[in-house]
Order: sequence, then C-alpha cells, then structure tokens
Amino acid sequence: MSLSISSVPTTAAATAVNSGTAATPAPQKVQQATKAASADTVTLTEAQQVYQLYNQGNTVTQIATSLSLSVDLVNNYLGISVGGG
Repeated sequence: MSLSISSVPTTAAATAVNSGTAATPAPQKVQQATKAASADTVTLTEAQQVYQLYNQGNTVTQIATSLSLSVDLVNNYLGISVGGG
C-alpha cells in the first residue's frame, strides 16, 4: 500500500482546471507531474498498513482479508491477545 502525500496534480483534468482551459496538457507536463508525485510516495510496512486500516474502522477480519494475512497475525500487530480455553 502506498500513500501519496503530494499536492501535485497528476491528471489532465486537474491541469486543465488550473490553467483555465479544457485542453489536455502536453505529455511532458504530465510526465513531470508524475515524477514529482512518485518522489512524494510513502511505502508503509505491513504493520503500518494494519494500524492504518484499523484506525479507519476496519475489523480485524476485514484487514486480514484485504492484506492477505491471517487473523492471528493482524491481532499480533495490533497487540490483541485472544485468550484460549
């Protein structure tokens, strides 16, 4: 999972809005914006992804499914201990 923190517009629509025209931007400008945006991309660790999804209100089962992890591993990342009988 990557989280972009850039405010650089990366679409033709955003560029058109900023320039006040409906014309599509030159390919070079789009390529420059894409390069700038990729420089501002943060890659989260598996544990950080779990925390982020949990803080967004996802259940442990939803997190495990979306990240292809076991429920036990998600619980471990969150510090949740499931008591045994």
